[in-house]
Amino acid sequence: MKHEEVRITLRLPADIHAWLVAAAKRDRRSLNSEIVHRLEVGRDNAPADDQSP
Repeated sequence: MKHEEVRITLRLPADIHAWLVAAAKRDRRSLNSEIVHRLEVGRDNAPADDQSP
């Protein structure tokens, strides 16, 4: 299955950016790969009936 990629601009607080950069470096991933990884893990662990308030 081919995955389409979408480019976005994302504004983050400086402390969250620094935390993500440190995690990416520790796990030898790019910042982009770290963000995608965390989103995928969060999505996979979210309850099926999770709805936005």
